[in-house]
Amino acid sequence: YLPAFEQAIAEGKAEIDAIVNNPEAPTFENTIEAMEYSGKTLNTVAGIFYNLMEANTDDQMQAVAEQIAPMMTEFSMYVSLNQDLFQRVKAVYEKRNELGLAQDQMKLLEDNYKGFVRGGANLSDEDKALYSKWSEELSLATLAFGKNVLAATNAYTLHITDSTQLAGLPAYVKTMGAETAAEKGLEGWAYTLDYPSYGPFLKYSTVRELRKDMWTAYNTRAAGGEFDNSEIVKNIVDLRIKIANILGYETYADYALEERMAKNKATVNEFIKNLLEPSMPYAKKD
Repeated sequence: YLPAFEQAIAEGKAEIDAIVNNPEAPTFENTIEAMEYSGKTLNTVAGIFYNLMEANTDDQMQAVAEQIAPMMTEFSMYVSLNQDLFQRVKAVYEKRNELGLAQDQMKLLEDNYKGFVRGGANLSDEDKALYSKWSEELSLATLAFGKNVLAATNAYTLHITDSTQLAGLPAYVKTMGAETAAEKGLEGWAYTLDYPSYGPFLKYSTVRELRKDMWTAYNTRAAGGEFDNSEIVKNIVDLRIKIANILGYETYADYALEERMAKNKATVNEFIKNLLEPSMPYAKKD
């Protein structure tokens, strides 16, 4: 994967450079549309890698991801903090109402312009350096968080040797448990926190204490112990606040919600309140 990322990033930078160095005046076609078609190879490589990492990750994939994270952040900054590129986008944006653009073209132009602004294009050079630094740190912290969750997930096994403890489990769940135990060199049945194992066990098992053990283990992964994420979570929150503040937002929620349907914290809090009030009586009853 690493050589593929290196090649794809080099191609992506060359495509961005070609847009920036175009001697013609900025137009929708030679700037906005050209940007839309740039980075295709990188998108393909990243799409394959990150999908596999989410679905079937291991230590090797995690190690590659840690190498790639700074590269991807640097490329992102190469685009979003590229002042010459932003000036071309801004020139097209300022003339948007004179260009006779179709609705989808106007949407693409507006999204590009907002993306640059939200990505720090209007920051001073000093603040751009801080933004880049914090973005890379956030990327690495997020990877470290996921690595700990994976390790904590893999560290837990519910080992059963008494068949009466399989009460309620359908045949296929018992078979799966026996196969997992065999793979781990154990007698009897074994269940893990991987969802294909965890989900059916919690759904069908009628042994309350075992369900409680698995539920607790799943919901406290990386919360204390060898793979504790506590300090990493604090670091992620701190970096998000710094990034939001430097971009002119009071909180990270303000920044994150701006381009989402809810738009602001008040709408989210009202939604939660409206959901909570009718749900609470039934939750208490259960």
